[in-house]
Amino acid sequence: CILQKIDTLKTLPRSNPPLKVEEYVYNGKRSYLVTSPCCDQYNLLYNDSCEVICAPSGGYTGAGDGACKDFSAKAVFVRTVWEQK
Repeated sequence: CILQKIDTLKTLPRSNPPLKVEEYVYNGKRSYLVTSPCCDQYNLLYNDSCEVICAPSGGYTGAGDGACKDFSAKAVFVRTVWEQK
């Protein structure tokens, strides 16, 4: 399902910074952080079923939605799955 999200992102105009999807292990589970195309929007974290877990960053404050405040401390970066060129 993350590939379907990437296909959708590919249809969006180029943004600055570029859109990207990064894979993490968070709370022992594979998850995907999808950056937003513009200002003051949440960067959403999805589980491997493409259900939103939280928004660890982005929004007006840049600190996300507050639902996973421990993301930066606990998440382990695995790889960049896709980045807009």
